[in-house]
Amino acid sequence: MEQFTEQIRRISIKLREAGKADRKFKVFGADKHKYKLYKPLKPIQVAEFEAQYEITLPESFKAFLLYIGNGGPSYMESAAGPFYGIYPLGNNVDELTGTPKQHLKLPVAIFPGMNGDDWKALTKDIDECADDISDEDFETLLGHVYGGILPLGSQGCSYLHALLLNGPHAGKVVNVDIDRQKPVFTYEANFLDWYERWLDEVISGDLRQDSASWFGYSMGGTAGSLVEKFYHFTNPDEKEACLDGLVRKHQLEPAVLQIVEKECREGEERYRKLWLQILTKADYARAKPYLAAYADTDLLAVFSFVYWYAKKHGADWYQTIVQHIHRINDAETFRFCTYLLREMRAGYGELIAPFTQHPVADIRVTAFYTLGQLPQKIQYLDLFIAGLNDEATKVVRTTLQALDGVNSKGLLLPYKSLLERFPVEQDYILSNLHQQLRKMNITAAELRKMEG
Repeated sequence: MEQFTEQIRRISIKLREAGKADRKFKVFGADKHKYKLYKPLKPIQVAEFEAQYEITLPESFKAFLLYIGNGGPSYMESAAGPFYGIYPLGNNVDELTGTPKQHLKLPVAIFPGMNGDDWKALTKDIDECADDISDEDFETLLGHVYGGILPLGSQGCSYLHALLLNGPHAGKVVNVDIDRQKPVFTYEANFLDWYERWLDEVISGDLRQDSASWFGYSMGGTAGSLVEKFYHFTNPDEKEACLDGLVRKHQLEPAVLQIVEKECREGEERYRKLWLQILTKADYARAKPYLAAYADTDLLAVFSFVYWYAKKHGADWYQTIVQHIHRINDAETFRFCTYLLREMRAGYGELIAPFTQHPVADIRVTAFYTLGQLPQKIQYLDLFIAGLNDEATKVVRTTLQALDGVNSKGLLLPYKSLLERFPVEQDYILSNLHQQLRKMNITAAELRKMEG
């Protein structure tokens, strides 16, 4: 336990600093735990828990319980910590398996670096047999998947952070989805390192920014240390993990920005997109020429980076869109293109109109939705009528929604055709149609009687 003495002292100080830095509780879950913990446990209380489940808690987690705190005012009486905090010892131990007394002592089967095939092999039996076996057998299979893993706290929905109790990675925190998606391991060696990293990112502002992503799903450390690791690592996946961690930083110091810009200009092509994302987030003005050059390579990257980090500068990209719009043939690139056009508050109808006839249905959906945002959308009435006759029901539904506010009599016969085409509800088309008819003060029965 002495090995953690200095770290425990640091954490105690940083808890107070985090509370001061996040007075408005902008960090996810902070409005629940308010950076508070209840008093620590006594050694006998920890020993009793270990004896009850025939386990030995990792020393780093035990140090937290004995010297920092146990439980608090957050969800399920959780102590201050990532997401909704850290459960009190002994609470919610059955969140991964219904029989924790049998399964907490089992060997851990998951491991850092496990790939999709590894996870599929581990969960194969339970996925194939879940509907055909008894509850007891189901729990047995579940125990083989989640054995030796102690639930630590809730992240919301079906997600938890949990602790490996045994094996070569004992003490490491892992992010788990109880709906049996592949676990995501944290990068820190033990619980205290993970917890202290959370405090560091609260204090630095990384977790207080509006765009803060889920804590613990990326590599941590200062921006400078992540750059150093990038150059140290040789494995491409590890190098990309460094850059993924870097893009989540609240701000970058000038020396790091110089390196990022140099990599955008001279770096390996494999990593250029990530470097460009980092630079766009940190300094749009410096990134702009590199974004313009990269448009020839990856329009989606350029449009999405500008929209995510510099949407107020969307008008800068109008000519780029005009120049490259003929190249757009995938739904995601077109979607981000329309996001930027709408941010410009300029007339974009003529650019979007041709896409209402695109062979990809998802692109047609986005085109009609985007035309529907125009204040003078009635000028595209003929296109909307064509959309009402589209073979894809999702295009028809979106077209109906896009026509909200358009009460032209020229729509009555197309609407009548829809009633004939869809005698029963399909893909919410009739519900949207009836809503439009109500705004036109006509019933479906009256419309059916119309001639034409």
